[in-house]
Amino acid sequence: MSTLLKNQVKTIKTLNNIAESGLKVFEKGPFTIDDQSENPDAIVVRSFNMHDLELGGNVKAIARAGVGVNNIPIQKCTEKGIVVFNTPGANANAVKEMVLTALMATSRNLFAGISWTKTLEDKGDQIPALVEKGKKQFVGKEIKGKTLGVIGLGAIGALVANDALDLDMDVIGFDPFISVDTAWNLSRNVQRAMSLEQLFAESDYITVHVPLTNDTKGMFNKETFSIMKPGVHIINFSRGELVNEIDMAVALEDGIVGKYMTDFPNENVLKMKNTICTPHLGASTNESEENCAIMAARQTKEFLETGNIKNSVNFPNASLPYTGKTRVTAFHKNVPNMVGQITSAISNYELNIADMVNRSRGEYAYTMIDIDNKVNGDIVPSLLEKIKQITGIISARVI
Repeated sequence: MSTLLKNQVKTIKTLNNIAESGLKVFEKGPFTIDDQSENPDAIVVRSFNMHDLELGGNVKAIARAGVGVNNIPIQKCTEKGIVVFNTPGANANAVKEMVLTALMATSRNLFAGISWTKTLEDKGDQIPALVEKGKKQFVGKEIKGKTLGVIGLGAIGALVANDALDLDMDVIGFDPFISVDTAWNLSRNVQRAMSLEQLFAESDYITVHVPLTNDTKGMFNKETFSIMKPGVHIINFSRGELVNEIDMAVALEDGIVGKYMTDFPNENVLKMKNTICTPHLGASTNESEENCAIMAARQTKEFLETGNIKNSVNFPNASLPYTGKTRVTAFHKNVPNMVGQITSAISNYELNIADMVNRSRGEYAYTMIDIDNKVNGDIVPSLLEKIKQITGIISARVI
């Protein structure tokens, strides 16, 4: 492989203010930050809406410095062979702290008490007596000994569950897709709910940590409220659309739901009885923004330099130890004989394969192949063209 091609400068574009600690990751290596570039190699983004953005043919990766990717046109990226990353776990501690705060604050009527106290501003010497007289309307309850239901035991949910146990709560969790890594980090004292219905029926408090999908949209609704304990507190720092707002308003009026705390206010939610709204503060800490930026940058850098994929939302995760050998990578449809056709194209140039990996995810797959020989850079364009001519190949490159 020619040194020129390996050291070719790669352009990174940011669409939001990205923490400086993240941008510094690109200082090591042939990278440049150019926010005016119309055709960068990669894009790092936070909340910028990319759905109407034209993506240049050179874009190979988009990294979301956060977890939600609703602002990114995932399907369009997949069809173009653009890998989309997110940063699960990087903001987990920040969200966990908000959930624990919400548990205690809603139980002790903290927000209502603070608002009421502000009304006493001009009462002068009467304030102490008025406080003693009025405080009884804000009598709350302790969370110790109560049952917390945690829906979704990923990075955030697992932290919430473990810390709630340390607060002497009983914890029941539901996650049919729990990963092995998360399971290792989860306390054995977290009870396993065999169904959502069981969790709904047994919980005094419910916190939800799942992505918004067709299956989870409106999962809190009239039917599920009817299963819950009267007066249950629901905490939502995941996505507003997980809740059917019309049904929630009725449940709050009827006392089926005692309190609803959400990070996603809108006109409907703000009018609801016994609802506390925060302005999307779940992951809004300096530490979280830095963690997400660093993680997004590292994943992008590794992909551009080695082809390895970690924490992709649209293509399979795949990695090979990078030894400096010439590497061929290809995104393609997950159909029979794709690997055979790619390796055949490589062998036409009398090149030996040293190592390879192929991973699939639904309709799509990703293949990386290391070449044992020293590859003359002059044949790279021809080799790539040969691979791209294979039916089902979406994109290919040589590293």
